[in-house]
Amino acid sequence: MFQLLKTDPGSKARLGRLTTTRGAIDTPVFMPVGTQASVKAIDPRELDEMGTQIILGNTYHLNIRPGMEIIEAAGGLHRFMNWPKPILTDSGGFQVFSLAQIRKIKAHGVEFRSHLDGSLLFLGPKESMEIQRKLGSDIAMVFDDCPPHDAPAKDLRAAVDRTVRWAKECREQPRAAGQMVFGIVQGGSDAPLRERCAREITALGFDGYAIGGVSVGEPEPEMMAAVELTEPHLPAQQPRYAMGLGTPAQLVELIARGVDMFDCVLPTRVARNGTVFTYKGAYVLKGGQYKADFRPIEEGCDCFACQRFTRAYLRHLFNVGEILAARMLSVHNSHLFLRLMRDVRTHLAAGTFSDFRREFIAGYVPSRRVLAARIAER
Repeated sequence: MFQLLKTDPGSKARLGRLTTTRGAIDTPVFMPVGTQASVKAIDPRELDEMGTQIILGNTYHLNIRPGMEIIEAAGGLHRFMNWPKPILTDSGGFQVFSLAQIRKIKAHGVEFRSHLDGSLLFLGPKESMEIQRKLGSDIAMVFDDCPPHDAPAKDLRAAVDRTVRWAKECREQPRAAGQMVFGIVQGGSDAPLRERCAREITALGFDGYAIGGVSVGEPEPEMMAAVELTEPHLPAQQPRYAMGLGTPAQLVELIARGVDMFDCVLPTRVARNGTVFTYKGAYVLKGGQYKADFRPIEEGCDCFACQRFTRAYLRHLFNVGEILAARMLSVHNSHLFLRLMRDVRTHLAAGTFSDFRREFIAGYVPSRRVLAARIAER
């Protein structure tokens, strides 16, 4: 159940609460990505302490390793990874369609080769929903066709047709106890296609709706345009999820465009390469200018890394290959994304979101390095 608690008079931003069988989720919300049943470099205790409400798991990868027989024997994904709070699982469609050279689209799904051993596999609406049922996730995503951003018009139309047809098949499949299912809207940057897909998907009556076909290599203006083309056609009383996004500044702007839920690999991915996010932008900590810099990663941050370590020390750890560096930067970056969502919710509740948005965007300097890494590893 989703409650729309408040809307911002100066934008389309929304304050809400999504209730699942494993607890309520305050929105807007950021979901750390646990592709392989683990958020990279961060343990569940740390995730809980930094205020994580829900994480994302990956249907494709978990089905290949460790396999459903292991996760079922463990009592489901929550018990397997010792995470008692809500989990959203993606459908696996993004991964399958990214295997463009080793897959073949058929009427009821996709035949493809495993990226691990080349074995022949098949994934479609029925299979995806069965895997997600066995995982026992709190929110399951329908199996959709996610084309590249530069796909020809005929391919976009075919993808929308398949997305709608497969959504109907997903709707008919059994679910785990209490499991919600979200539909996905495709259509690229084609306004009529987006509207048609949204109209047909919402008519099926899902528990929430995702804006698909973003974070697939498109320039930022096209990403924003896809959200703007889709949002007006989504029900106001249900949650809206932009898949695979984005940088802190992008999240603030997407919230202003009416989106409630986000996931992205950026916080931990760029951390492993020595990049940190702050409220003023991102910077690479491995640079020589930080050799004798004894300030925290970000002044005023209350995360464990900023409270305990200096830039100089963490830079040293990167340069000598110590894994604590990647762990602490992952902790900081993830904490920052979650803190940003808390600050947004606070300002929405107080009616000051528009002021916060204006000041945040004015002070945030985008990083080309980070933008180049934006395509999600979902």
